[in-house]
Amino acid sequence: MMPYLLSLGAGVLVGVIYALLGVRSPAPPTIALIGLLGMLVGEQAVPVVKRLLAGQPVLAFIQNDCARHILGPQAGNPPDSAPGDRV
Repeated sequence: MMPYLLSLGAGVLVGVIYALLGVRSPAPPTIALIGLLGMLVGEQAVPVVKRLLAGQPVLAFIQNDCARHILGPQAGNPPDSAPGDRV
């Protein structure tokens, strides 16, 4: 039940932001896609900051895990191969 309430709350927040910006919902495709990209990038900000605070390597995480999450499975190195390996 909690994920549904969180999703509803996020939707209400986005609706308020759209109203303040004067954008009608559903948003025009370009605005909606940029918003979705912002959501994907924002999702990755928390793990990146946690890694920075823990002193863990961040660049490889961004290049592989974050890139795959944002751009899809074709981005970054496959998890079980080294750079330069060909399948």
